[in-house]
Amino acid sequence: MRECGVLMPVFSLPGPYGIGCFGKEAYNFVDFLAEAGQQVWQILPLAPTGYGDSPYQSCSAFASNPYFIDLDDLAERGLLEKGEYEHLPWGGGARIDYGALYQLRFGVLRKAAARFFAFPEDDYYAFCFLNEEWLEDYALYMAAKGEYQMKGWQEWPEPLRRREPAALEALRNEKAEEISFWKFLQYQCHRQWTALKAYANEKGVRILGDMPIYVSADSADAWAGGEMFETDAEGNFSRVAGCPPDYFSADGQLWGNPLYDWAWHKRTGYAWWVRRLRHALELFDEVRIDHFRAFDTYYAIPAGHTTARNGVWEQGPGTELFDALNAALGRVPIVAEDLGLLFDSVRKLLADTGLPGMKVLQFAFDPDCDSEYLPHNHIENCVVYPGTHDNATLAEWLTTASKGELAKAKAYLGLNRSEGFAAGMLRGTLASCARLAVIPAADWLGLGAEARINTPGVGQGNWQWRAKAGAFTPALAERMRRTCALYGRCPAKAEETGAEK
Repeated sequence: MRECGVLMPVFSLPGPYGIGCFGKEAYNFVDFLAEAGQQVWQILPLAPTGYGDSPYQSCSAFASNPYFIDLDDLAERGLLEKGEYEHLPWGGGARIDYGALYQLRFGVLRKAAARFFAFPEDDYYAFCFLNEEWLEDYALYMAAKGEYQMKGWQEWPEPLRRREPAALEALRNEKAEEISFWKFLQYQCHRQWTALKAYANEKGVRILGDMPIYVSADSADAWAGGEMFETDAEGNFSRVAGCPPDYFSADGQLWGNPLYDWAWHKRTGYAWWVRRLRHALELFDEVRIDHFRAFDTYYAIPAGHTTARNGVWEQGPGTELFDALNAALGRVPIVAEDLGLLFDSVRKLLADTGLPGMKVLQFAFDPDCDSEYLPHNHIENCVVYPGTHDNATLAEWLTTASKGELAKAKAYLGLNRSEGFAAGMLRGTLASCARLAVIPAADWLGLGAEARINTPGVGQGNWQWRAKAGAFTPALAERMRRTCALYGRCPAKAEETGAEK
């Protein structure tokens, strides 16, 4: 059977403490998905947010966001008292106030940590042991960030920047309590998320996670793994990632992420990537990898340049990487984000790996071409979306699309006012032959620009949308199941088919 799912970031879940978390509302959302006949919950990266509050610019490729820790769960375990957090000014419910979270959340969590370490659990030590490869460096990095006023590691004292053994040992001794605090946070994230994922799986809901291809320049991974990246004789990054100039940007996009030294990764049998995917598959059932095209060819910009104008295309690892992953982990369930500028070689890599790519309906209606994103050009081995987290919601798109795009969408999908144009777009998404259709929660809710998750190229105001309490109603679940069943993406309820219960 073809399948259906919902894109809903954890941070966008409702709840009383400023941001969505792994608590009651997450379990309620899983129940809602199961009732609505949805088999997949797609999320965005669980990683701590970085520059611009983006989960795609994180301080760690392995860590989870401490903001997602359910405070009520800690209270139930005797690590907090509700009076210590429930009346704090977490910010408005409709938008996330990351500044308030930064100022308030860690103070509350430090109280929980102090009580925890009075009587630590055996599972904590097991977690630290099993995750030592990344957890130790992450905790050291966060402790050092606190010591040096949150400056990037490139601005730390030279011995620590270069990870000289004496400097690392001094940090471990002087900041032992702080290091333990950051490990405690990751343990609580792991414990709560593991329980939530198990609950979702029991309800027949799989988790489709999200993995950025690159790591942030200011991250534990970049600090600890210098040899993994392109560097100069001084250990500085020699080139960084981005996209070339195009119709939308004369300067291109300068992301600034360090580029991988793929020759080094090949010599190691792609061991770091095996570790990274193994860790991801402990958290998720499937993994969407952002910017898949860079495994084929990637755009390299000299470090220090202020635009992306002078970059060049370089050859990525290609199928060798995926052969190594499959040899180590078995067939890895990856969804390839293959959007944007695609060379024929990128399309060949996708075909050679056999991975499903993505089709986005909002990209389909260029009046001057037979777009590959039109449903009649889809293939079964792909995932179809009306839009992604980087797109407008359907309601917003219908007000901002060109006249030509709207005219083609109306003609192609038979959009009409009695049904609603957005409803017709959802129908077109579900009717695709793609094995999986994923619809953003905001589109099922019929929300407009207020629910947009991210606007690429805009540095502020993103990653803030939150659903209102009570938004995911039984009536909506019934409508979703009925609509998805019509297109063979989930079973209809017995009463809808006339079958005996």
